[in-house]
Amino acid sequence: MEVQLNPYLMFNGNAAAAMTFYKSVFGGELTMQTFGEVKMAQSPKDENLIMHASLKSDSAVIMASDAQSGEPATAGDNIRLSISGKDAKGLTDVFDKLAQGGTVDTPLAKQFWGDPFGMVTDKFGTQWMVNIAKG
Repeated sequence: MEVQLNPYLMFNGNAAAAMTFYKSVFGGELTMQTFGEVKMAQSPKDENLIMHASLKSDSAVIMASDAQSGEPATAGDNIRLSISGKDAKGLTDVFDKLAQGGTVDTPLAKQFWGDPFGMVTDKFGTQWMVNIAKG
């Protein structure tokens, strides 16, 4: 199974500044979407927060998001591991195995961007994101 493993960082309203800084450190291509752009803001003050950012450089892929109102990120506990790939069966198996003895935070299901995606906290407290990329 071919997958990619990336760090996924959570911030409290400064994801854009952090990712811009990381771009100055690592170089690469930075893309960002706000909660407002994808119509997922929980309140009007969340509209300009970053829903998803991705920095792709020669040495790393770093992804990030801002926490929305009522879901603050805690420094030191603000990272998830993101697994992505195209192998739907293999990644579904990975998700199910990580969930054994753990907690499914977001069920693995098709999302607005078209990919199946889910989040799980394994039995050791490690937080994972699984995204099955379209064809």
